[in-house]
Amino acid sequence: MLRHAAVGSQDTTSLPVEARRFARRHALRIGVSLLLGAGLAWLLTHGGLPLLPPGDALAAVRPWTVAAYVASLVAVHFFRAVRWRHLLRPVGEVSTRSAIAVSWIAFAAILLSPLRTGEVVRPYLIARRGSVRLWEATGTVAAERIIDGLVLSLLLFAALSLSTPLDPLPDHIGDLRVPAAAVPRAAYGVLALFAACFALMALFFWRRDLARRATRAVVGAVSPRLAERLAGIVERVASGLSFLPAARSTGPFLLETLAYWGINAAGVWLLAWGVGLSGVTFAEACVVVGCIGIGILVPAGPGYFGAFQLSAYMALAMFFPEPAVRGPGAVFVFLLYVTQVGWHIVAAAIGAAIDPGSAAAPLPEERRWDNAACGS
Repeated sequence: MLRHAAVGSQDTTSLPVEARRFARRHALRIGVSLLLGAGLAWLLTHGGLPLLPPGDALAAVRPWTVAAYVASLVAVHFFRAVRWRHLLRPVGEVSTRSAIAVSWIAFAAILLSPLRTGEVVRPYLIARRGSVRLWEATGTVAAERIIDGLVLSLLLFAALSLSTPLDPLPDHIGDLRVPAAAVPRAAYGVLALFAACFALMALFFWRRDLARRATRAVVGAVSPRLAERLAGIVERVASGLSFLPAARSTGPFLLETLAYWGINAAGVWLLAWGVGLSGVTFAEACVVVGCIGIGILVPAGPGYFGAFQLSAYMALAMFFPEPAVRGPGAVFVFLLYVTQVGWHIVAAAIGAAIDPGSAAAPLPEERRWDNAACGS
């Protein structure tokens, strides 16, 4: 009993030690992230774009639309998480419950971590819960990000084509000398970027032998042992893309991806109407979703703070006059941000509760050694 008590005491006291180690390892990232968030917050407030909405505009909100939007976030979060099982199926067995739980925990980690360093959480946690190995899981996550970026940029491109922006587009957003015309230009650039990334991903999968040989040739000139390890990583990451030629996996994944983004846009559309942005269309809501999705790709403060608000304001400035942007528009941006951050945290807690092993189970000995051998 004393030995168990000592172990429990050691586990408890090790938590602050681990926290300090994490802070030391990520001190630079945390500092840069906080500086970026503070800088963007200063830019917004000095540009006349409020972080907190005016009280009279807040009082005009239809409360039931906020509740309905939160309900839509639950559906969005579900489809965003559960679709991952289709990408994992060709490389290993993972339960649907674990896929959802791990994803919900990881989504919160990505949101709250400095400079999106939480992206590593999902492959690491799923490797604890089934037969999928770490680098294969990493390949599926990378593929999911590329496909999401391509779908989102296509959605934004289509929405810009179907919507009717102000004419002429304002040459400022609030008091910031940032032209609203920057949104379409950025959309076309991002669409080209993700189309190229998707093509490269497919090339990497179908010509992975070439990538493996190139790794051995280039790195082997410096260290043959390191070259073999990296070549193994290349092979396993490529294996994570095994869903590409499998219609049984790709088809359902794409359908659930469309459901994820479609419900997301519908919820944003309802909330925009609920705060008083009269005349808002579904296409305009899709532009808001696309702008925020692209805007938070760039490094920002924890919780995407600053980048999220600026991206949303840029989208609104394309369709609404300045008084509407600073009034009900400010309420809209505030509620979008608060509800999304709040739900991410709640969902992470639910994920840890429905599948406690997703955050606690150690890697099996053979896979821990295997991952260490590959430099993970």
